[in-house]
Amino acid sequence: MSTQDETLSAVIDRILTLEIVRVTERAAVAAARQRGRGDERAADQAAVDAMRRELNRLPIDGTVVIGEGERDEAPMLFIGEKVGLGTGPKVDIALDPLEGTTICAKDLPNSLAVIAIAEAGSLLNAPDVYMDKIAVGPGYEPGIVDIDASPKANIEKLAKAKGVPANEITACVLDRPRHAKIIEEIRGMGASIRLIGDGDIAGVIHTTNFDETGIDIYMGVGGAPEGVLAAAALRCIGGQMQARLILDTDEKKERATRMGIKDHDRVYSMEDMAKGDVLFAATGVTDGNLLDGVRFGKSIIHTETLVMRSATQTVRTIRAEHRHFAKFH
Repeated sequence: MSTQDETLSAVIDRILTLEIVRVTERAAVAAARQRGRGDERAADQAAVDAMRRELNRLPIDGTVVIGEGERDEAPMLFIGEKVGLGTGPKVDIALDPLEGTTICAKDLPNSLAVIAIAEAGSLLNAPDVYMDKIAVGPGYEPGIVDIDASPKANIEKLAKAKGVPANEITACVLDRPRHAKIIEEIRGMGASIRLIGDGDIAGVIHTTNFDETGIDIYMGVGGAPEGVLAAAALRCIGGQMQARLILDTDEKKERATRMGIKDHDRVYSMEDMAKGDVLFAATGVTDGNLLDGVRFGKSIIHTETLVMRSATQTVRTIRAEHRHFAKFH
């Protein structure tokens, strides 16, 4: 192992245990103060500001490869922004300071503050466009899902591998008009659908724990940033995922090309989107199947965070009590 690799490993170990958790905790608490107030922009901005402050305290030379948007669209945490103290190893960062802005604004389940960190060059650098996705949890033979197959074919293959009838499979799908045909096809074969209003990172992660969530498979079109973050999470927990960027205009194709994407029709595997040693952390903003949301007590703030590392397949749940309110402002 080279000195650079040893340095990176040491920093990753330290980030895994404390620093990366602080990043998502601060963002989650900031967003939770706007919970249920109906102002998506205010909630998102609060989370962005808090996450950026914490990232700039980390001993890393970080580049945001998946962020709030591209440079001209996002004043904070844009794709290409440099973060960290600049003194540590070079790392890629994918983040969503507030996964599910609408969810938070309405105080509905499964809003999260999310981040993934990996060695430089390990995370897919993609434009902020739509992405077609399909994902399942661990325990299946490679190739169990195929993004080019029909929803019916994927569910039938999954049901056979699971040893159950197709009508016992539940698919998670974003509740959007664009998914009308997918929904019709799935229901037409007798399978169930869990429709979600937002938050497809959580939707993908839910496939990894059927006993808790009742979800077998995720499919449909959502954001590319959320797709890369979901792939990072699956690398740590286990599972399979395929995705394809939707570059349906010349402008989107040009943006992708500028980011180094030459094959605009490429199907990305989980490993294509997140390779190497990946860290992933998510803190609950609102209550959900995955995590409890932030709770404000009289003198204590309670948070719950999921933090994972792909190299060790370690998954930790950290429940924290924060007694110094001033640190969260």
